[in-house]
Formats: sequence, structure tokens, C-alpha cells
Amino acid sequence: MIEQRWADNQIDRLPALVDELVRRPVNVIVANVLAALAAKNATTTVPILFVTGSDPVKDGLVASLNRPSGNVTGVSHVSGALATKRLEILRQLTPSGTIIAMLVQLDAAESVLEQREVQAAAQASGQQLIVFDVNSAADIETAFATMAASGVGALYVGTGAFTSSHRALLTALATRNAIPALYPLREFVAAGGLMSYGASIADAYRQVGIYAARILKGERPADLPVIQAVKFDFVLNLSAAKALGLTLPDRVLALADEVIE
Repeated sequence: MIEQRWADNQIDRLPALVDELVRRPVNVIVANVLAALAAKNATTTVPILFVTGSDPVKDGLVASLNRPSGNVTGVSHVSGALATKRLEILRQLTPSGTIIAMLVQLDAAESVLEQREVQAAAQASGQQLIVFDVNSAADIETAFATMAASGVGALYVGTGAFTSSHRALLTALATRNAIPALYPLREFVAAGGLMSYGASIADAYRQVGIYAARILKGERPADLPVIQAVKFDFVLNLSAAKALGLTLPDRVLALADEVIE
């Protein structure tokens, strides 16, 4: 049986939700980075499996990638560390776009690290970066209104559960405001977004499922190394490009691992 709990992007609810699961008790907890940190603070005995886009060592989830120790291990798809490559793709598609916007929820540790890397990459390439810290659908709508008035040439959508859960709104507003955007996951492109570059979140959770099965059969999280993504895909949506009035350069099309018609 699987027990599910949702914080609805209210981080302060996580400790109570985790405590409830620990008291039941459950055999293993599967969580994103923020929920996994809350779970680690709540129990040293219940196995915890995480999926994160940042460095789990820096986040304090594990002691090391090869030897996690304790009751925590999982999968890192290192989305935040791909900032430089993502900006490079944006520059190839919009070479005249000197003003880049970044939309992200900065409450998450992985998002803070990603924002710093995007800022450094933008400065190195001589681009101006405008960062929008968003925490609600209203914040997203306000951010797009500001982008439209500020001459933003392209949009970098940051990693995190918040942006992922609002992907339909984000892709719709990007199209409505004619702003080319690059997203962290394929799921955004499948929802109508222009393009994404990153690891497969579906594969990350599949790997966590395999680890959960091994733990339920008696293995310890401390003996299971953190799995790191090694394959990153560039996905394009041709219908989204047409809606934005974009002609995709051959050099950009040649980079694509998948093209959605």
C-alpha cells in the first residue's frame, strides 16, 4: 500500500506531514529534496529516498554520494548544474536577446544554487539577467507582465517542484507573451513549451522505485550509492515554435534529441 501526502507548495506543512508518516509507521519514505530534509530531521530509522536536482551532499541529505551513511539515499538529476548549457541553447535560439529573465521559486536549496550559476553564466556572456522569485500563480502572471514591459528576449525557467506543478500556466503565458522559454524537464515541452534540456524525471523516479524495492527486501540505504544522471536530452516542440513565430536555426535542430511535432 502507498500512502501519499502533499504540502501544496506550503513548506511549513512538511514537518507535520512527515511526523504523521513516521508514526504510522511506513516502511520507506520517497520525497523531493525539501520533504526529504524534513524527513531526515524527523527520523533516523525509517529509510528515506529522495529525488533532487541539486547536490545532495551540499544540501545535507547524505555524507557522500558513494557512501550515503545513515537512512537516506536516492537519485540526483543535477538540474541546477546545467545552467551554463541551458543559457548557451537560449543564446543560439535568440542571439539578439541580451535581456534574459529567470523565473524560479527561491525557497528551494536547489533553486538558490541554480540562480547563482545562471547569474554567473549570464555575466560571463554579457547578458543582463532579471530574476523573478515566484511563490504563487499570481506571482507568475505578474512576472510575465513585467517581462513583456521590460523587453525580455528569452526566459529561463528554473528547476523545482513549484515550477513543475505550474507548467501549464508557464507554457501558456510564454506563448501568449511571445517569449521563447527553455524549461528544465521534457514534461514542460509536452505541455506546450518550446524546449527543455535536462535529465528524465520519469527515469529518476523509476530508479527510486527500484531502490525502494531493494530496501523493502532488506537492503539498507547506507549501502546504496546515490544514483547520478548521466544522460541529458534536448527536446523541441515545433508547434510551440510556430506559435511564437520562430524559425528554428538548423544548428539548434541538429542538437535536438527529440522533436515534438
